[in-house]
Amino acid sequence: MATYLYRIGKFAYRRKGTVLSIWLTLLVLMGVGAATLSGPTNDSFSIPGTPAQQAQDLMAERFPEAAGNDPFNSLSARFVFAAPDGQTLTDPANEAAMDAVLDRVRDIEQVEPAAKADPATPPAAGERSAALVNPVVAHDGLIEMVTQQAQQSGKPLDRALADAQALSSLSADATVGYVDVPFTGEVTDVTDELTAEIDAAAQVGRDAGLGVQLSGSAAQVQEAPGGTTELIGMAVAAVVLMITFGSLVAAGLPLISAIIGVGIGSLGITIATGFTELGSMTPTLAIMIGLAVAIDYSLFIVSRFRHELTVTDNREEAAGRAVGTAGSAVVFAGLTVIIALVALRVVGIKFLTDMGMAAGFAVFIAVLIALTFLPAMLGLFGSKVFAGRIPFVKAKDPESGSMQPGASMRYARWIARVPLVPLIGGVLLLAVLAVPTTGLKLALPSQATADPATSARQAYDLIDDGFGPGRNGPLVVVVDARDATVPAMQAFGDVVTTISEQPDVANAQVVGVNQAGDTAQILVTPASGPTDPKTVDLMQSIRDGEAGMHEQIGVNYGVTGQTALETDISDRLQDALIPYLLVVVGLAFILLTLVFRSLLVPLTATLGFLLSVAATFGATVAIFQNGWGGLVGNPQPLVSFMPIFLIGVVFGLAMDYQVFLVTRMREEYVHGASAKDAMTIGFTHGSRVVTAAALIMMSVFAAFIAEPNSFIKSIGFALAAAVFFDAFVVRMVIIPAVMALLGDKAWWLPAWLDRILPNVDIEGEKLQRELPAHALEGEETVAAR
Repeated sequence: MATYLYRIGKFAYRRKGTVLSIWLTLLVLMGVGAATLSGPTNDSFSIPGTPAQQAQDLMAERFPEAAGNDPFNSLSARFVFAAPDGQTLTDPANEAAMDAVLDRVRDIEQVEPAAKADPATPPAAGERSAALVNPVVAHDGLIEMVTQQAQQSGKPLDRALADAQALSSLSADATVGYVDVPFTGEVTDVTDELTAEIDAAAQVGRDAGLGVQLSGSAAQVQEAPGGTTELIGMAVAAVVLMITFGSLVAAGLPLISAIIGVGIGSLGITIATGFTELGSMTPTLAIMIGLAVAIDYSLFIVSRFRHELTVTDNREEAAGRAVGTAGSAVVFAGLTVIIALVALRVVGIKFLTDMGMAAGFAVFIAVLIALTFLPAMLGLFGSKVFAGRIPFVKAKDPESGSMQPGASMRYARWIARVPLVPLIGGVLLLAVLAVPTTGLKLALPSQATADPATSARQAYDLIDDGFGPGRNGPLVVVVDARDATVPAMQAFGDVVTTISEQPDVANAQVVGVNQAGDTAQILVTPASGPTDPKTVDLMQSIRDGEAGMHEQIGVNYGVTGQTALETDISDRLQDALIPYLLVVVGLAFILLTLVFRSLLVPLTATLGFLLSVAATFGATVAIFQNGWGGLVGNPQPLVSFMPIFLIGVVFGLAMDYQVFLVTRMREEYVHGASAKDAMTIGFTHGSRVVTAAALIMMSVFAAFIAEPNSFIKSIGFALAAAVFFDAFVVRMVIIPAVMALLGDKAWWLPAWLDRILPNVDIEGEKLQRELPAHALEGEETVAAR
């Protein structure tokens, strides 16, 4: 491979005009495509095959009119009214204020036509009015209706009134009420204009003295991710590059390459939105990862180019050698990242698959840019690559062959002398940091986990205080009585009775029967909130009881609702974690075995990854969930799909540093150094550039902590922490110590396996043999300028 990459590097350097023109043309075409072919992002959410989703699908099939009641994907807004202190919403002035708000709501074009109907007009026979009315009017009408029904059916009045209160949109003390407003369209149809109109309607009530808070998908301000965060990350990266190279030009080359690569990658993802549904976070995560690896990969090649200029005065030759050697490491490092990202398909969740594929595409472009665009840029600048010297910055060749005992050489020799000390110290440090992981809690983003300063969270808290915590997260049981051995209505009643006997049930009642009379919706209001473990236990207990009910009366039912959907998602992610790890680690182990021609080096690399990811989880849980240090104003459970995504990304990035650092050790070992000397020399050659690369990647990721989106914020921190733990503790403390302890055994490979494995020559040994004689002998050594 090194030989082919060597030829590519020389070709790109020599034909710089052609190569640069191709990339710039591609960037322009991608821009045109993004402007003309892109579509909207879609944050709708479903996981086919889960029990809750199956119940949701059954409800949509049997109750077509309720098909838009999906708690994740329906477009609606909830107006929550709170009476001023010492007053109730039944006061005439407060009723009038709520009516004024609803009058303003009816003027919004996207409100469902049925909701705009005149509430004074009686509904058709057999139909229930969908017109918007204030909570006081709705409550009075509900009480009147259930009282009449109780008298006609003989149902105890107190039970009927209790059921009515469980459905009422007015709290028992009449201080809190709410109105749910349905909108036409999907969650992707939310615009700034719509949210502004909703807020303007709420402001009418606020001006009249009411407390009015908003929640629901239509009322959420759509935060545009990205922007200044990338600029912050690149600014820090520029500083690190200038210190590394001591040159403005050399520092700019990786940044230019990264901008072109990320531009093409992000525009390609934008084009893809016109052909498939992608979430709004997908491009942001792809940019985050693509930007970090693009700068790092270019850094490694420019650094190697600088080193090669110390052994040859032929700049085209130096570019070829840099791409042939460091470029080989870039290819395999990029492959490990791509494998980890694309393997997210194993999870079987579309939005994770999309994020993995998009980020993998960005990494692929970053690799191609580093191998072709960058050497073309080196050719464009020629002898001016290291021009623009920065005063007071003495940047030595980070891969200098000089063995004068600098700090990195002394450190590596110390590790070689007492390897057990850094090994045990590093492992203990990461183990201690991992301790908070034992308290890891997961949840999907919701009003319950929103910032208390937001209107959505305040609306949630008002409902919790006024109606009880269960009103924010009721369970819906969809009962199919087609094969029931008793009349359907009796079957529905039996299910309600059985559920009502469960602990933690505040209320259970039939709230809808389809036209065929064979399917019912049972609304179960828990006594606990949607994120409370008691509610999860109740949901599971109801599900467990289905087999008995089927055996007794022949009914089938499913449980859906926010808690059920979130629990099923978490279970799906947990079930997929082991298969995902097996696929990722297995494929990467094979790849690393090819790279290092060793079994123990890939094994120790994988174990080191496990340590770094455990410490990362511990630090993230401590800060974002437990609120340590007061760095997060609203500590909450981590997003449920964060662990599996983080594991995939961190594994790929961890292998980056393993490849870049340990390949230099193997290069020395292959060229005749002893195992300990190879470790020492390889570490000395690679540590400074790996340090710079890690600092750059950390700065890019850490900049995303400033994002308003909670998932982006936490994943930015977690990735930055993971890079720190893996690069500076695992790869620069633990791995060198292990290599020193293992000695020659580190490079052991069974003879039979050595015969069948292809030799990818990542160290460039074959390249060194095939280089022209004039490139190896008698060339004047020149200092990089």
